[in-house]
Amino acid sequence: MTRRDPGPPPPEAHRAGLEPAAAPSVLGWRTSVPAPEPDPVVAGATLFARYAYPPNELGYCGPPDSRAVLEYGAAGVVDPGLAQLARGFAGAWPYLELIARATGIPDPLDRRVVEAYWIGNALLDRVDMTLFGNSLVERFRRRAGARWGYLAEAIPEGVVPHHSFHVFGIYPWVGLLGADRGETPLHVLQSCRIRWGQVVAVRGDEVDVLSRPLTWDGHTIGLGEARVETARGAVDGLGLGPVYHPGDWVSLHWGWVCDRLSRRQLTNLRRFTLRQLDITNHRVAHPGPAVALG
Repeated sequence: MTRRDPGPPPPEAHRAGLEPAAAPSVLGWRTSVPAPEPDPVVAGATLFARYAYPPNELGYCGPPDSRAVLEYGAAGVVDPGLAQLARGFAGAWPYLELIARATGIPDPLDRRVVEAYWIGNALLDRVDMTLFGNSLVERFRRRAGARWGYLAEAIPEGVVPHHSFHVFGIYPWVGLLGADRGETPLHVLQSCRIRWGQVVAVRGDEVDVLSRPLTWDGHTIGLGEARVETARGAVDGLGLGPVYHPGDWVSLHWGWVCDRLSRRQLTNLRRFTLRQLDITNHRVAHPGPAVALG
């Protein structure tokens, strides 16, 4: 069986709210804040901490010492202790191992590998479908039980080991949509996906970001009209990423701003998210979010 080439989003994607709207702009606002210097390239382990900390803080995944993950992400220090913490993330770590193995990169915490999983890059399309499928069988077949067949429908449809697949393709079938915590499935899907937005204001540790929320119309998952959400950029002055300014494009995970996005990263995050939404909505017979939300 061969993997179907997902191609670009279908023509109806824009009408369905999947295609990004015209980029909201705050760059013309008068501000005394100078344009930021280009961000230094951070190590892969540090990048991992930036994205892994928000759900870890909430107790959803990873080792119990979430404060250590925050401090590593803020300080940019890479040592064996951080690598050991990263291995404790049972959701993300196997994807990093898979991407590294499939692309011949020795270190799962290589920056290219970490970026591929959380944001998306060219490494993802080099992952062999059979290797990926076998990994999913090993990790999720028993846990999904009778629903395994529904989860497996997506494997030949062009899915890749990107975080959006874990959220939309895995969560609904293995009981990770928050019913045990009193959360609604839509809230979990919205919060756990890595989403993009543009900073409109910074108020101490809080960052106001214009971003498109996840929507559900009774049939498909989409992206709604942009609205401002307030996220944390730091706690008591300790932040995961750089100092943010109005106009920056950033990534968000749960209630945190994780990092400032380059144009390339923003393009990739959009691309792989929309690709997964197209597969979820249109290419499988049993869309997991539809089952959970319907």
